[in-house]
Amino acid sequence: MVRNGIDVLDYQSLKNYRIGLVSNYSSVNSKGELLTDILLSKGLTLRKLFIPEHGLYLAADGMEISDFFHPKLGIPVISVYGTRDEVSCEMLEDVDLIMYDIQDVGLRYYTFIYALANMMKAAAKCGVKFLILDRFNLLGRKVFGPRMPEGINSIIGGYELPVQYGLTTGELALYYKKYLKLDIDLEIVRCENWNGEAFPETGIFWNVPSPNLPTFSSLLCYAGICFFEATNLSVGRGTTKPFEFLGAPWVDENDMYEYLKHRFPNLFCRKRQFIPQYREYAQNVCNGVEFFPKQDDNFFEIAVALFEYFEKYEEFKVDYQRLEVFTGVREFMKNKEKFLSFDLCSYLEYVEDLLLYN
Repeated sequence: MVRNGIDVLDYQSLKNYRIGLVSNYSSVNSKGELLTDILLSKGLTLRKLFIPEHGLYLAADGMEISDFFHPKLGIPVISVYGTRDEVSCEMLEDVDLIMYDIQDVGLRYYTFIYALANMMKAAAKCGVKFLILDRFNLLGRKVFGPRMPEGINSIIGGYELPVQYGLTTGELALYYKKYLKLDIDLEIVRCENWNGEAFPETGIFWNVPSPNLPTFSSLLCYAGICFFEATNLSVGRGTTKPFEFLGAPWVDENDMYEYLKHRFPNLFCRKRQFIPQYREYAQNVCNGVEFFPKQDDNFFEIAVALFEYFEKYEEFKVDYQRLEVFTGVREFMKNKEKFLSFDLCSYLEYVEDLLLYN
């Protein structure tokens, strides 16, 4: 079984540090034990908690994440999502070690990875040691999609990362260190027994990374179906299967299904009506499909094909600026082929010396 950094760390080596922990509900070991509980049971000094999007308690998407005082731990909890542009040295004045342990998903539009970059920049600026408890990449070593152009940086795309970047949390930290030219004291507690495989082959339980990725199947679909959040289609938010549903009240589900089966004969999907409880088309019947993804399905290719399909509907609306931020392709609707044919050699050469695992 793969062991993440949280399972490998020698906790007694941290007994002289005042720790600022960057974590959330996903920060558990292979036994399901929470990292904050582990630190306290080892007698370590935990001074502050820093939390990304969805906060400490798996808050629903869109909820404001604010600072608060933890009632049980008796320490400040500081949001690093949405409420401030950067972490100041004043916030770190009683911390001499930042520890980072959060499960991300291996896709560049996942906001947790920008919390990592921001905390690393703060550590470099303020002279604080940074410790990563590495976590394997749920999608394995696969890399796909164009690198994000420098001029379109945002909290869902930046630092010239490709869409699917194929790095562990620790390797991504090394990427940031190199890309941002950070002078930082960085230590990585490496995973054990990981050789680039995706989640199903690791022997680990599914550690829900965010509210709308309740299963590995939802993550496989999210890779490409996420782009439709820049449109007026429902991606299944507000249902029990986010990103595994796609549709709208004005879609012809029979025609959509036949199109997909013709384009992707090995794709398993079914015609589906669904009713989102919130978000797009809340309490309305949407017509579309339900996906049953396999690991070798390429939902980036499926998404591009579906954008081509939906262009025939007069009702289909696109937020072109937001779509550009998701895909990294300027004028995506005119240049869809660039998303599928982009040359990744420059990225692979850049990260070759950063890889910690086979």
